[in-house]
Amino acid sequence: MRRREFLALLAGLAAAGPGRAQSPDRTRRVGVIIGIAESDPEGRRRLTAFREALKALGWAEGRNLDITVRWAAGDAARAQAVARDLIQMGPEVVLASSGPAVAALQGESSRVPVVFVQLVDPVGRGLVDSLARPGRNLTGLTNFEPTMGGKWLQLLKELAPATKRVGFLYNAETAARGAGSGVYVQSFESFAAALTVQAVMMPARNASEVRQAIETFAREPEGALLVPPDISNTIHRGAIIEGAAVHRLPAIFPYRYYVVDGGLMSYGVDPAHVYRGAAAYVDGILRGESAAEMPVQQPTSFELLINLKTAAALGLTIPPTLLARADEVIE
Repeated sequence: MRRREFLALLAGLAAAGPGRAQSPDRTRRVGVIIGIAESDPEGRRRLTAFREALKALGWAEGRNLDITVRWAAGDAARAQAVARDLIQMGPEVVLASSGPAVAALQGESSRVPVVFVQLVDPVGRGLVDSLARPGRNLTGLTNFEPTMGGKWLQLLKELAPATKRVGFLYNAETAARGAGSGVYVQSFESFAAALTVQAVMMPARNASEVRQAIETFAREPEGALLVPPDISNTIHRGAIIEGAAVHRLPAIFPYRYYVVDGGLMSYGVDPAHVYRGAAAYVDGILRGESAAEMPVQQPTSFELLINLKTAAALGLTIPPTLLARADEVIE
């Protein structure tokens, strides 16, 4: 969600009824589960965006709002434990990022409203009845459609046309549960066949396995990497970016922070914008709206980032047509 879309959403909520611009005086309790580690600067950036958006809506911590934050650090067992902890504290609404956190909360309560972010295909996964009317205690903002696997591959091939093999780096454990990066495999493989590119599945659960998978893949020429959205990939992004650089592999990522940290190219939403949008949902629920009636929002625009320094190191020339479409170029 871009800033103008977020402001439009806030304006709509403000106009929904009398008194909405004024927040209640009593303290309201909000829980938050963030899928990555507390030490990750990206996680803190997302949380700051959420807090600032709530403040803009009239909610002030220490006056009428109490926010309890828990960090799952990419661990499904930890997500379950922090979900249980939060539900026992009696929040009025919980913001949850990633599929494991949402699933853990659903296992603990079917009544406490949950606003999700960074979740894909909530209808297909049986979490909501429909996007227009979720029908349960869940609503929120999705980040990508399953068809994005093909779009990422198309962009990667456009930037590195000599590519003959593309490695799909994913966490096999989350994919086996029908979550995480597994939802993009079908479109990735379909487009790979259409583009006469060999699709290579690269399962990796930790930094050591990431390094080994990239090293093994790079033993054959004309390769490139597709790094889909996955908590595991986010946590181990340092090893992924380093491996791609060492083995001179073009790579495409789903989020801008990969490119800021040295990755070649990204195409996707900015998580901070999504967290700002989630604040509007939390605000609505605190003011009496039902999660079951609040439509799930899908992204309507994506940003393309290209790191020119990384491209030069890989010996790549950015096609002018692709460069012209870039929303941001890092030099």
